[in-house]
Amino acid sequence: MVDHVLPGTPPVPLLLRRSARARRISLRVSQLDGRVTLTVPRGVSEAEALEFAVSKSDWVRGHLASRAGDVIVGPGAALPVEGRLRQVVCEGTRRVRLEPDALVLPASRPGARAQAWLKAVARDRLAEASDRHAAALGRRYTRLTLRDTRSRWGSCSSAGALMYSWRLVMAPPEVLDYVAAHEVAHLAEMNHSPAFWSVVNRLYGPHEAARAWLRAEGAGLHRYRFDLETEAAADAGD
Repeated sequence: MVDHVLPGTPPVPLLLRRSARARRISLRVSQLDGRVTLTVPRGVSEAEALEFAVSKSDWVRGHLASRAGDVIVGPGAALPVEGRLRQVVCEGTRRVRLEPDALVLPASRPGARAQAWLKAVARDRLAEASDRHAAALGRRYTRLTLRDTRSRWGSCSSAGALMYSWRLVMAPPEVLDYVAAHEVAHLAEMNHSPAFWSVVNRLYGPHEAARAWLRAEGAGLHRYRFDLETEAAADAGD
């Protein structure tokens, strides 16, 4: 993958990706982070691909303009925790504290502290849910890891290793529980056959509402940025 820039005001970074399977040049604007990817088939020159991107400049900028902006986690921001928006409050405290309508953070590096706290809570919630569903299924998983994945909320390997996005802790608890049931069900059925969905329903119950929530609202959980408070402060001081 190669970095390029779509000229204009402001310039737009382009990620050029060559693909042996692509049949035509294509552009994609990620609704998660605004990344613009230019996919180029084999045999198409870089110059031709960039010319195509320039011709679609208005389309790209229109999609970027319609995308909801990122939320930098810092004082005054509204951050979802277990499906409920909490206002970020920074105090002279050393510990993170969750209140009904607020997340109280130390004044120093609040974004980083919020992210670390969310990951710890996510691990507790997902381990509890995975243990409960695995016991009901009569199967064991081999390990549980957390990542900040873009394309999936969880996975289960053929070796029984479970992986989840830690951002699930920002979703309603029933959504997190559904994802855990979904991945644990793969311990019995490594597919998405009717038999697999039967296992999901046995472990979780009717799952349509939770699945629909992820499709409609899940991408929004990636708007929250936890590492930009220093950068934002520098911009404000210019």
